[in-house]
Amino acid sequence: MHMKNLHSTTRLSNGVEMPWLGLGTYKIQDGTESTNVVKTAIQHGYRSIDTATLYGNERGIGEGIIASEIDRKELFITTKVWNSDLGYEKTLAAFNESLTKLSLDYLDLYLIHWPVEGKFIEAWQALETLYIEGKVKAVGVCNFQIHHLEELMKDAKIKPMVNQVEYHPRLSQKELQAFCQQHGIQLEAWSPLMQGELLENKALQEIAERYNKTVAQVILRWDLQNGVITIPKSTNAYRIAENADIFDFELAPEDLKQIDMLNQNYRIGPDPDNFDF
Repeated sequence: MHMKNLHSTTRLSNGVEMPWLGLGTYKIQDGTESTNVVKTAIQHGYRSIDTATLYGNERGIGEGIIASEIDRKELFITTKVWNSDLGYEKTLAAFNESLTKLSLDYLDLYLIHWPVEGKFIEAWQALETLYIEGKVKAVGVCNFQIHHLEELMKDAKIKPMVNQVEYHPRLSQKELQAFCQQHGIQLEAWSPLMQGELLENKALQEIAERYNKTVAQVILRWDLQNGVITIPKSTNAYRIAENADIFDFELAPEDLKQIDMLNQNYRIGPDPDNFDF
């Protein structure tokens, strides 16, 4: 895996190059805050920005992209369709609305946000249409367990290229990752730092000290060395830079193993098999 810097990419199953590290934007306010954060991240070298209809900040993010003055082709922009918009026509309409808010004429990655039973198959057909029409370079899902993926792929013309899930040292989802690898689906981590809950962890602090890195940097590096795309969220310019400073060191196999041992199958987000929104 060639991971030299913030522009380093992995190749998705359809040949599209997706950056290993991106900026997450959950709970970043629309307007000035989201515009400034995106502009700061892009100017720092980030090329991948992840948002969602649910976050309500697509407009501000679009403005940040424009303000960054970086060529659109250099960027990788992801958004997601929310549960209330799942359905063939509704999903197509939601996509167009997201595109308008982001001030873009195509998306790099469009994802189904949650596997709502009885709705995600039809929504997937809409994503296939958008993909075939060239309006989006890659399509995928979020929060899908193995059985959701199996159900989706039974009749799908196109397999999901990405599955974005909660992934951190307390929830390392090894079975899911093995299944995704077997089917050419790239795993991507949301909430990789467990919303900061892991930063005080003693084992991680010891590893971080040995590498002269922060705990956050060690966790994000663990993601990458496990072949998982990661999108830490921050609104702080210093942290945005710090989170990206993970390309100048490599964790030894025994340290990777030690981090793996922190797994407790513990979620901070909703359970994809048991949610009601």
